[in-house]
Amino acid sequence: MAETAKGPASYFPSIEKKHGRPIGEWQDLIRSSPLTKHMELVSWLKTEHGLGHGHANALVAHTLAEGK
Repeated sequence: MAETAKGPASYFPSIEKKHGRPIGEWQDLIRSSPLTKHMELVSWLKTEHGLGHGHANALVAHTLAEGK
């Protein structure tokens, strides 16, 4: 049986479906941004890329957690 994604990754299928980009592309955008703070990145994704708060938050949280 396939394991169900938990936490921020649980949003990934709907992010890809709604916005038409793979998660890797979103993460590359986040990593290449000069912004470094969580909420700055969330606001940027919402304003510049049209993501909703939940999707932006999930992408930022997951991407920033990879560096820890």
